Amino acid sequence: MPMTNFQNALFGMGNPLLDISAVVDKDFLDKYGLKPNDQILAEEKHKALFDEIVKKSKVEYHAGGSTQNSVKIAQWMIQEPHKVATFFGCIGTDHFSEILKQKAAEAHVDAHYYEQSQEPTGTCAACITGDNRSLVANLAAANCYNKEKHLDVDSNWSLVEKARVYYIAGFFLTVSPESILKVAKHASDNNKIFGLNLSAPFISQFFKEPLMKVMPYVDIVFGNETEAATFAKEQGFETEDIAEIARRVQSLPKVNKNRQRIVVFTQGREDTVATVGDKVKIFPVLDIDQNDIVDTNGAGDAFVGGFLSELVQEKPLEECIRAGHYAANVIIRRVGCTFPEKPDFH
Repeated sequence: MPMTNFQNALFGMGNPLLDISAVVDKDFLDKYGLKPNDQILAEEKHKALFDEIVKKSKVEYHAGGSTQNSVKIAQWMIQEPHKVATFFGCIGTDHFSEILKQKAAEAHVDAHYYEQSQEPTGTCAACITGDNRSLVANLAAANCYNKEKHLDVDSNWSLVEKARVYYIAGFFLTVSPESILKVAKHASDNNKIFGLNLSAPFISQFFKEPLMKVMPYVDIVFGNETEAATFAKEQGFETEDIAEIARRVQSLPKVNKNRQRIVVFTQGREDTVATVGDKVKIFPVLDIDQNDIVDTNGAGDAFVGGFLSELVQEKPLEECIRAGHYAANVIIRRVGCTFPEKPDFH
């Protein structure tokens, strides 16, 4: 594929968050009613958690937000040209927003943030215990994304039109389902590829309606084993078999009949499961010594990022998954969703 018309070929939209990451103990999790491995939205009872986690001895700040992580990883895997990846999301006008802008620029992502001063930039507390991570997101500004004031603006929408591959994490369904639908319909109408992540069990449970409204336009569904099981339960699939769930998700109604839906479920250290045509195949992940795992925060995002980096170059599914496994393997050796200068993927 010629790399010349490659700029803005990959479009992502989501919640730009600053990750505040620290190693905590079980007492900390219990105090705030957290599961070791989960993703939730912050409630009133978590306010003090953010004050407490920043006082931890080894607290680290990293640019985060699920979709933003994925498009950054995709850009890192591609390296050249810069700005293959576009990102939209809402931030505040504060110190944290400056960090996010700087980090996006350093990652060579073409970030176009909607900036407002009502709410501060969103944060995500990443509470690390062993190789688990419990994420508590305080969306704040991220929740203020406005379709009319940003996505619909001609200069922004033209960037959407430039793209060939679209990716949005399910998390954004809590913010602007109408923005997701507009992008998903555009992709479907123009036979482009639209990917969506199930993102967290609570999306399938409490945002079922917006999720199922966009599903007919989704070409690729991503998720992990827990999210797959929750989705299946909520949809009344009456099976816990991950391959069968993948089959069932694949056969949900779809508008663009030119593309058969692809379903990809990761399972941590276990094999990745994906639909290949009418079959479901398993793809083993790369081996890693437990001692080399620093933290698993961002592993799922990295998998998608690696996957998208090959997809946008029109590589076959097997290659996309191999790149996803590679990227995830790199990320779990580091704190947060961070990466070395260059990838070593062949």
